[in-house]
Amino acid sequence: MTRSIYLVDDDDAVRASLHSLLSLQSDLLVRSFRSGDMFLTNASDLDPGVLLLDFHMPGSNGIDVLNALQDAEPKKYASVILTGEGNVGLAVQAMKAGALDFIEKPYEAETLLRTVDAAFSRLAQDSAAASHAEQARAKIDGLSPRERDVLMGLIEGRANKVIAYELDISPRTVEIYRANLMTKLGVRSLPEALRIAFAAGLIPQP
Repeated sequence: MTRSIYLVDDDDAVRASLHSLLSLQSDLLVRSFRSGDMFLTNASDLDPGVLLLDFHMPGSNGIDVLNALQDAEPKKYASVILTGEGNVGLAVQAMKAGALDFIEKPYEAETLLRTVDAAFSRLAQDSAAASHAEQARAKIDGLSPRERDVLMGLIEGRANKVIAYELDISPRTVEIYRANLMTKLGVRSLPEALRIAFAAGLIPQP
């Protein structure tokens, strides 16, 4: 499977060096951009991938690009900042803006390739998590309002009788709603239902 990687650096020599190194990897599709603005213009049409992003560039700098991606394309790119030696403070600032990691120039080939592999792994994990969350939300959306009310009561640890009292229905009706929602969610136990609710965002994360 081909993986996409994007080089964004205004230094022609750096781009050429990175392109040569990464092109040795048979499963990598490498594309280069000489500015952050040029990359952002194309970002919505590109495949998800790893972004090797220079910090200092004319126009939109590395932080500007990261902020724009956070607003428009969250989770689509795993970003790695390329920074000059001694600019660790700037790299930390970039990571706070969404960069996954940073590499100091001049970089070692082994370090770069190892960081790129880690970024692709993180991208795959984020993609799988997003797909799981989307599937969970679709299941929750298939519940009726009353089934969802019962599920929220179960999430909050209430017994059937308490849920029945709060919803002004009989305990037997709560049991029916509970059985129906379990069927619609495709689960056999309350813990399984709670995991779907958590994935869908019904249970706030700490």
